Amino acid sequence: MEFFNRQGSPLYLYGAAAGLLFVMATAIYSILKSPLSHVPGPWYTRYTGLVLAYHWLNGSRCEYIHQLHQKYGPVVRVTPVEADICSVSAKQQIYAVKERYIKSSWYTRLVGGAAQAGSLSVFSTQDIDTHRRYRRLLSSPLSESSLKTVEPTIRSRVDLALERMTEELKVRGVMDVYKWSMFMTTDVIGELTFGQSFRMLELPLGQKSQYIEDLQTVSTVGAYRTTFPTLMRFLQNSGVPTPWHAMNRAAEAGRNIRSYAMQSLERYRRLVESGEKEVKQTLFTKVFKAEEEETMKFNEIVANAQTYIVAGSDTTAHSLTYLLWSVCKDPTIQDRLVQEVQQLPDDDNSLVDHDLWDLPYLNRVIDETLRLYTAAPAGLPRLVPPEGDTLDGYWFKGGTVVATQAYSLHRDPEIYPEPEKFDPDRWANPTRAMKDAFMPFGGGARICIGLHLAKMELRLATALFFRRFPNARVSEMEGMCDEDMQPSIYFLLGPKGKRCLIQAE
Repeated sequence: MEFFNRQGSPLYLYGAAAGLLFVMATAIYSILKSPLSHVPGPWYTRYTGLVLAYHWLNGSRCEYIHQLHQKYGPVVRVTPVEADICSVSAKQQIYAVKERYIKSSWYTRLVGGAAQAGSLSVFSTQDIDTHRRYRRLLSSPLSESSLKTVEPTIRSRVDLALERMTEELKVRGVMDVYKWSMFMTTDVIGELTFGQSFRMLELPLGQKSQYIEDLQTVSTVGAYRTTFPTLMRFLQNSGVPTPWHAMNRAAEAGRNIRSYAMQSLERYRRLVESGEKEVKQTLFTKVFKAEEEETMKFNEIVANAQTYIVAGSDTTAHSLTYLLWSVCKDPTIQDRLVQEVQQLPDDDNSLVDHDLWDLPYLNRVIDETLRLYTAAPAGLPRLVPPEGDTLDGYWFKGGTVVATQAYSLHRDPEIYPEPEKFDPDRWANPTRAMKDAFMPFGGGARICIGLHLAKMELRLATALFFRRFPNARVSEMEGMCDEDMQPSIYFLLGPKGKRCLIQAE
């Protein structure tokens, strides 16, 4: 018996072979039964999502998925349970006004602790009725007509940003438009939301506050939260450090941003409750009334305030930075834009946003920036309806995660010829396909409620910048190079170097 049982014996080898065949059969069966086994994609995506997770943590997810589309076509499997689809028809089907495809739980993990505590936001909630309630309370102050009442506030912050750029230019020889754009949008959203600016534009030259450092970390916060949700929730709530500095920093930034939102809201609520006549009406005034009527709890208000802090600062600041950089790199584009904005009335003080609506080249430049440097270019995951559905000829089982990433759709050469070229003239006579594929603010029922505010800031800041600095150009001082402006993409896009140095005469 010992002969037949010891390693290398016929009995042992028979048992090992049988075990191996069983494992292989089980693997083959699971692959064949996989809901995405019929979808094109790398072989390893049948088994694991670890490769996608690696690229997500490394800030290269968008480029990785884009390369998969180039190899496998418009429909590609990226994990055993998730597919990315790059087509106009799929985009319109997934992100329709009639919300059949609801948001996946990925958004709950992305926002972290607040959502886990039961306080979701207009951005993160999966529930359709809850989203409609939030949108009803939050969207009206951000409509085009309502924003006219707060335009003087926005304009004052744009003017102050330009003054600080001028000051830095005189002292340093260059101006960091990334820094001042971030300060400007942060102050705008602070004053509009909480009735008081964060006063970033008033900081001494060369100084960044902890608040800005936390905002610049927010992208990696989301990457860690979605990949290690339980661990990150523990770290954010406990403050216990790990051996990994980046993870500790992400947890700290998450705690801080929630704290900023709570402090700002408490301060504004005290002002409202004091009955002072001079209390400013803000984007959240209606929300506080909703709290009194018990249609929105305070923890829900905090969660939405956090969303405003991030969505109202990082996104527009990055778009403005890439716009200024792209224009200053190309003398032909810059000359045309300068000529157009210089034809406006000489008195900058009388210039209003409405004067800029009909400037064709300015708006083409903005649209091209939003296409090529979409602030949130990553996929927006949704769940296939319970009954299942067909997308681009492939059947998807109910509950399957599907997404379309703007990064790839905006680079489809059949829709946008020479897609990597910054060419505002492509928007002179846009095709139907170009308009349908354009999704810098998402789409359908979940389209960004702050899009009108973002466009107002971009129009005013761009026009006034090139009126003041018509000869601005990208600087090579302090080692500034194109590598600094290479996009770092997690959920949001931003320059790797976290700076953009511009010179002007």
